[in-house]
Amino acid sequence: MTKQQKAMHEKRFPNESEDYRRSRLELLEAEIGLRRQVESVARLRRELPLGGKIREDYVFEEGEEARPVRLSQLFGDKDTLIAYSFMYGPKVERPCPSCTSIVDSLDGASTHVNQQASLVVIGRSPIARLRAFAAERGWTHVRLLSSAKNSYNADYHAEDASGSQWPVLNVFTRNGKGIYHSYASEWLFAPADPGQDRRHVDMIWPLWNLLDVTPQGRGTDFRPKLSYG
Repeated sequence: MTKQQKAMHEKRFPNESEDYRRSRLELLEAEIGLRRQVESVARLRRELPLGGKIREDYVFEEGEEARPVRLSQLFGDKDTLIAYSFMYGPKVERPCPSCTSIVDSLDGASTHVNQQASLVVIGRSPIARLRAFAAERGWTHVRLLSSAKNSYNADYHAEDASGSQWPVLNVFTRNGKGIYHSYASEWLFAPADPGQDRRHVDMIWPLWNLLDVTPQGRGTDFRPKLSYG
């Protein structure tokens, strides 16, 4: 164990071995390095120039009355809008289990996120269908919108030419000149990193980060389901 490692902290746990402590402090150094890298990437995101101005003020539907709401109205009193595209198109019987896991988490986090930025979840199915599934899951906080009557999904790559849905995270920002696209989780469309699962929205998906602290890790075959026996 190096002097630098010994100086990191003096906390010890019952009956741990020297081998464990040495390895754990090596891991701690790596964890600190990883945080620095995460912060560096986050800074690059913040420093992106403005993306393209939106081509139209998309009209969505929400609520029991399927009331119309424009994208510009979704910001509320914030200047940033985070929009997650939920894979539940009109042609599929049930929504994507992985997306469902993500929105399960966003529903709980939304009241906190909305203190800093507006957060919405957008699905291509009619609003009544989205709301029925939300009631089944117990979602009560996250703002749920239908894009069934506009081209938002196609324009922002949450839907391809065949009508298949994609789980894209898009961010928009507004200023005195209009509303602009700021960021999208484009790793979804890039070549897969060899040996890596291309989960491009892990940063908003607590499931995997929790499993990563366990001895067995994420596992190679596990995927979220809509229900478990």
